[in-house]
Amino acid sequence: MENPKLIILFCLLILLPSSLSTVIKVKQGKDEPYVGVNIGTDVSNLLSPAELVSFLQLEKITHVRLYDADDKILKALAKTKIRVIITVPNNQLLAIGSSNATAANWIGRNVAAYYPETLITAVAVGDEVLTTIPSSAPLLMPAIESLYSALVAANLHTQIKISTPSSFSIVLDSFPPSQAFFNQTLSPVVSQLLQFLSRTQSPLMMNLYPYYVFMQNKGVVPLDNSLFKPLTPSKEMVDSNTLLHYTNVLDAMIDSVYFSMKNLNVTDVVVLVTETGWPSKGESKEPYATIDNSNTYNSNLIKHILDRSGTPLHPEFTSSVYIYELFNEDFRSPPISEAHWGLFYGNSTPVYLLHVSGSGTFLANDTTNQTYCIATEGTDTKTLQSALDWACGPGRANCAEIQAGENCYQPNNMYNHASYAFDSYYQKEKKAPGSCDFKGAATITTADPSHGNCIFPGSKKVSNKTRQVVNSIQASGAGSVRFFGTRMSSFDEDLHMIFLGVVFCWFYSFLS
Repeated sequence: MENPKLIILFCLLILLPSSLSTVIKVKQGKDEPYVGVNIGTDVSNLLSPAELVSFLQLEKITHVRLYDADDKILKALAKTKIRVIITVPNNQLLAIGSSNATAANWIGRNVAAYYPETLITAVAVGDEVLTTIPSSAPLLMPAIESLYSALVAANLHTQIKISTPSSFSIVLDSFPPSQAFFNQTLSPVVSQLLQFLSRTQSPLMMNLYPYYVFMQNKGVVPLDNSLFKPLTPSKEMVDSNTLLHYTNVLDAMIDSVYFSMKNLNVTDVVVLVTETGWPSKGESKEPYATIDNSNTYNSNLIKHILDRSGTPLHPEFTSSVYIYELFNEDFRSPPISEAHWGLFYGNSTPVYLLHVSGSGTFLANDTTNQTYCIATEGTDTKTLQSALDWACGPGRANCAEIQAGENCYQPNNMYNHASYAFDSYYQKEKKAPGSCDFKGAATITTADPSHGNCIFPGSKKVSNKTRQVVNSIQASGAGSVRFFGTRMSSFDEDLHMIFLGVVFCWFYSFLS
């Protein structure tokens, strides 16, 4: 009779590589690239911290960056899975860079007081300090070192990283990427920063805007390359020194940063894109700041990052990015574009619908069944009446439900009737860009405006009973049963094979 112990040992040796592979995949999964958002607060009617966090969860946003360390927002983020970068404002650098005690107090008050209930992942020390307030550059590294020492004292230095976001203007001669280098007048500080980041395994935070590269180099940098649009090989940008082909401007910018670091003999620091985006509105001198271009850039950016394609220089690693920004900051000073970088208005309605289907679950506003077109509050009656007449007339919206005696006639007012007509037209046009405008009288919302027996055209409540039954079955089974007949991830498949292998080995040794 064969030795059962030898059989089991043999089976385990066969299964060991598979199990190790699974462990590696789990470890790698923690480092997968992500898309986060910056949250500025120069917004009228800004959501309360509790409402903001609920909104982030609804939109499946898992990473955010704050430009301060707002205590109310940090408290609201507690016990969620949302990861947050907090910031030391530029006006606090002097105090922190001059006093270890002040730095320790800042970490205790803004980090240790909330972690781990609030998942603080990094501290950004200032914002574009080297270029916006160069006089404070000598304080930057002392501030970073003091804050890091405070993290070490609190035993948080392995969980929370420290870095400083820099403008792309610290990189000179950026194309082709292989000839890029850091501004030599900043080299002493940049060199110290990179040595610190290498020692602490922290990322180099960079604010990278293809929009500004395009605007400053019109006629040289094509718009399609800036917006991640598909290119023919002849339109790709080629680095003549490395022969690497670049299909988009952002990848070229990231690689120019890597080449600049290499020139300072640093090759083990990764780039984290702390800001990138495209404005949706601008003045006459900014004709490319449009909703369509903003939508195209951010939608393609999300796909590009979540596809994990890396850059031509580093295809093995994809930088995570933070989109600038979550809300339009309507309190920002001119030019007009400064107030129009947001994905959403301050009341949480989307500026436009991102086209990111099939690229993960980031931003639920891409789910077309969740958006409606309603009248903008505060619009005068005359404007609403004109828009309503057009929608029900030339626009061919279905306005039968707002006639006297029908389900949506009540409440009998212009706002309610216009909202129904606008949504009817919007849904009929398949939510095409511009179909919810009506000369500013309409706005997009993710909240279902249906009420009582009045069901708006875009509402899920229109679904037939069969569909409702199917959905209820899926909901009740979610998270409880997984059939092997459904599509499994590679990790699930590995665990499945290991399980079957162990069962086989046990059964075979039993028979023996």
